[in-house]
Amino acid sequence: MALRANHNKPSRAVPSWPAIQTDIYMSSVENNKVVFAEPPADFDWDALESTAPAATEARAKMEQRYEDTLSSITEKEVLMGTVVGMNKKEAVINIGYKSEGVVPLSEFRYKPDLAIGDKVEVYIEKQEDKAGQMIISHKTARVHNAWGKVNAAMETNEIIMGYVKCRTKGGLIVDVFGIEAFLPGSQIDVKPIRDYDQYVGKNMEFKVVKINQEFKNVVVSHKALIEAEIEAQKKQIIGGLEKGQVLEGTVKNITSYGVFVDLGGVDGLVHITDLSYGRVSHPEEVVKLDDKINVVILDFDDEKRRIALGLKQLSPHPWDSLDANLNAGDKVTGKVMVITDYGAFVEVADGVEGLLHVSEMSWSQHLRSPKDFLKEGQEVEVQILNIDREERKMSLGMKQLAADPWEDIEQKYPVNSRHTAKVRNFTHFGIFAELEEGVDGLIHISDLSWTKRVKHPSDFCKIGDEVEVQVLEVDKENRRLSLGHKQVEENPWEVFADTFQVGSVHEGTITSRTGSTFVVALPYGVEGTVALKHLKKEDGSKANVEDKLTFKVLEFNSEARRIVLSHTRTFEEGDDSAEHAPAKRGGRKGSDEHGGGQSPSVRSVNEKVEKSTLGDLSVLSDLKSAMETSERGGKSTKRKSRRDEDMEDMDDMEG
Repeated sequence: MALRANHNKPSRAVPSWPAIQTDIYMSSVENNKVVFAEPPADFDWDALESTAPAATEARAKMEQRYEDTLSSITEKEVLMGTVVGMNKKEAVINIGYKSEGVVPLSEFRYKPDLAIGDKVEVYIEKQEDKAGQMIISHKTARVHNAWGKVNAAMETNEIIMGYVKCRTKGGLIVDVFGIEAFLPGSQIDVKPIRDYDQYVGKNMEFKVVKINQEFKNVVVSHKALIEAEIEAQKKQIIGGLEKGQVLEGTVKNITSYGVFVDLGGVDGLVHITDLSYGRVSHPEEVVKLDDKINVVILDFDDEKRRIALGLKQLSPHPWDSLDANLNAGDKVTGKVMVITDYGAFVEVADGVEGLLHVSEMSWSQHLRSPKDFLKEGQEVEVQILNIDREERKMSLGMKQLAADPWEDIEQKYPVNSRHTAKVRNFTHFGIFAELEEGVDGLIHISDLSWTKRVKHPSDFCKIGDEVEVQVLEVDKENRRLSLGHKQVEENPWEVFADTFQVGSVHEGTITSRTGSTFVVALPYGVEGTVALKHLKKEDGSKANVEDKLTFKVLEFNSEARRIVLSHTRTFEEGDDSAEHAPAKRGGRKGSDEHGGGQSPSVRSVNEKVEKSTLGDLSVLSDLKSAMETSERGGKSTKRKSRRDEDMEDMDDMEG
């Protein structure tokens, strides 16, 4: 139409279409302008502009042929494309459409070797944007088909390729088919991996081992790929193993109970007891990770693929190099390695230990903890008690280096000597008191007090208290001492025979009641008993506990330490001797309630009854020598028999 505007219609025949094309192509360029050739003078412009059916049909065919060369696409679908161009940031993908799509190279991180001509899948997000550009995504296409591929890979046990994106707690995050899968640290390799970062940014082969459809979680494993190869290697290696064979291996893992050694495709365990002949607290004291060590095969199991290894067996046993002149009775210096409840193990030479039992640490017979004597790591001097080279056992003693306190026990603690002892333990029949380290004695419950009836030793004193004792008997052979506490004081009952004569009257307080018998506290800490029928008061009423009354002595028995009283007889007349036995050990006829006929010293005691104590009775020492008769000897024999019975009970307890 532009050409027609610049020229007049010529009156000549219209040339054919090829002729018109020839004339047009004969144009030239002059001064950067296109100059067309002059059309013929007889050119028919109306014929050119006409829409003849032949021309329209030809154009339609041409357009159809062009359309057939293009692909038919639909948005939101996945198609395969070809990489036709690449730069540093993008890849141009041809999917056979009238325009290409562009995908960022970041979506191909899992495939760093992407090249022109590679076939890739893309997702059609939009056919054209405002600029006429088609929008496609390779990442979306992978995610779109990922779950189907992942499930298929797990069902068929297919090996897939993945890209390690980053590290996470307990493992790695892997890009598989465009979705993120978890690779646990234990599934990276057959050996423990300490540095996960070395795998980040790498492409690796995996097997899908677990899928959680609900939470869309996928777990993959690289270890599973090489286990089959390792299993074949294990069979080959184990098939050639022999007990006693020495192999070189690498320390693969260290635990509290031993060391795992890689023998070149198969692992063996060196138990902590097979690392060294000496005592090992933790395997790290002997080996470190990745150490190359020689080990000997102790045993192996073909079925369970277990191999027991040894390290100490490659060295001579310390007992074999122990000094041949070392014998029982020798003194040696050692180091305390371990303390147990029953003793301590002392290393007397490299790798050679002996047991120091707790009973050999001190001459004391008290049950004590070894920690009271020793500490781990302490250097101690001990004596060899027994040595068995065949069984490789040694018993040690420490108390043997100190003098035995029982060697001269009769000279240090003769009978009737007095000492201060420390209360160490109670039994139902007495107290164990310690005179010195290793020397204990028994204070029988009957030898605790002259006046007080002790039901249990804990009522008399406490553990740790110091008490004055007198040695009653020494048995050096059986390492026994019989001690007495009451013997350090004068026996008040020898004097009370004069003080509490039958018929004498004293003031007392009723303290307790047992059945029809009441206990009365008398002066000097002495107790008496009174029957219910003898508690009738002068007004006819009965006395009760805590009443303070006067009582007449009906019976006095110094051997049994018994005083029988009556309140009723203080105001009623009666024959006391007819109802009760006469007083023993100094009881005198003719004594009345005023103390008539008593010795001057006893009469003086009675006069001070309200304010005197045992410590005030100076007359006791004066009367003791006069009252030591053959009867006293008979009493001692009786008491000794009772103590012997309890000593037998003590032997049973110690046994």
